[in-house]
Amino acid sequence: MLFAGKVVLVTGAGSGIGQSTAEAFARHGASVGVLSRTEEEVVAVVRDIRALGGDAMALVADIADETSMRAAVDRLVEGFGALDIVIANAGINGVWAPIDDLKPAEWDETIAVNLRGTYLTLHLTVPHLKAGREASIVVVSSINGNRTFTTPGATAYAATKAAQLAMVQQLALELGKSQIRVNAICPGAIDTSIGDNTRQRGAAEAGIPVVWPEGEVPISSGEPGTAADVADAILFLASSKARHITGVPLWIDGGQGLLR
Repeated sequence: MLFAGKVVLVTGAGSGIGQSTAEAFARHGASVGVLSRTEEEVVAVVRDIRALGGDAMALVADIADETSMRAAVDRLVEGFGALDIVIANAGINGVWAPIDDLKPAEWDETIAVNLRGTYLTLHLTVPHLKAGREASIVVVSSINGNRTFTTPGATAYAATKAAQLAMVQQLALELGKSQIRVNAICPGAIDTSIGDNTRQRGAAEAGIPVVWPEGEVPISSGEPGTAADVADAILFLASSKARHITGVPLWIDGGQGLLR
């Protein structure tokens, strides 16, 4: 029970990496705020956690909207009495298109969710983290924008993921004075449903004409990682076992980024 007595907020927890992470924290004894903008998803995740004997609260909010996020954080802290760990996971792929085709509104949407959403998540939770002890933040970034730059048309997405890592490293120093650790995980190809919501145009125009080695993920013979692989890494960084680690990116890509 590595997180017994701890209160954790996981954003984007209705599916994929967020769901797996929320369930993993609950299995290790944490009380978990399961946050997503889709009510039926978080209600289902909370139901599953409670069925396993865990403690969880469903929180419905759009991470880019200050009012709904503030209400969700306040409800979590009032309900569980504290906040110790924040997993800023929610995000979108958005539109991937050549820069001269990418519309300003499409750019703005990706920036609003991935970057403003991360800012609001931390802006609203850090005061509560400062009130506790041994607090931790993990931001879910990506190999895109940090280790690889070859996804056709993913300029807006890559920019937000690079900015998230810059935020982590900046805040690791700022918040270190309050004994709050801040780290990032940078997944590669992970088997989730996020690709279902990706909109892509002009891939041939924006893409790089190279042939990747057979099997893009060396350690798994080309197969993508799983949400559980990412959740395990998040739990490590959030735990006391990583007590002397802050301001670092952890690549979870099976070596994929080394090929690209």
